[in-house]
Amino acid sequence: MDDKVARLGRLDACAVSDALDKLQLTGVVTGIPRVTTDKRIFGRVVTVKLEKDDGRPAASRHLGTTAIETAQAGDVIVLEQRSGIDAACWGGNLSLAAQLRGVAGVVIDGPARDADEARDSGFTVFARSVTSRTARGRMVETGTNVPIVVGDVQVS
Repeated sequence: MDDKVARLGRLDACAVSDALDKLQLTGVVTGIPRVTTDKRIFGRVVTVKLEKDDGRPAASRHLGTTAIETAQAGDVIVLEQRSGIDAACWGGNLSLAAQLRGVAGVVIDGPARDADEARDSGFTVFARSVTSRTARGRMVETGTNVPIVVGDVQVS
């Protein structure tokens, strides 16, 4: 972990928000609460963009696995699932794999599932909502490590 990330990790979210306001930068998203653990997370991000499955050819891999394999220990995976479809783009298997890889946690602009599994294993998940509905047949991954939008903040 580089020095800038470590220094940022010593600050709380309110201090970061105040600094962004002072610099007139948009960087705070509301409405994505922690649905597991009480741990704070910070780190470099690996992004994932998901969209409605409209029949286009989709990767044969499970959603999110490329992000997990790309992530380094301490990274945060951030997912955009703003399709309006009530389908989770993250669940228990992904939480376990990410935790084993050393990922700090996940932030999802969309629904998650299996929050109890992540909570029981101590893995931190922030999500816009929680559902039991799978993404299978409903969502496709359209990019990893591409610019995404979470709330009204561009993440890359």
